[in-house]
Amino acid sequence: MAMNCRAEDRTLYAAIEGELDHHRAREILSELDRQIDQALPRRLTLDLGGVSFMDSSGLAVLLRARRRMEELNGTLRVTRVPQQAARVLRAAGLDKLIELE
Repeated sequence: MAMNCRAEDRTLYAAIEGELDHHRAREILSELDRQIDQALPRRLTLDLGGVSFMDSSGLAVLLRARRRMEELNGTLRVTRVPQQAARVLRAAGLDKLIELE
């Protein structure tokens, strides 16, 4: 699995591993939606520490997660962002929309 999740106290933690590209984005989007529907979290923390590569499909994953959390009146936080992924996020301006740590 490209993502490991755990829910605790209305917080959903999701750690994504490997490449976050067009080949895996659909799988990750589907699993993340399923986990959000199940946990109904107030806060979603996406851990990108295990991501070795991200392209524009990764942006779609983060934007979808942000939208889902807004629907639940919750928040999204992205942690352990690797340098390559941070460059992609900054180039797209997502660092202004999403809390990155």
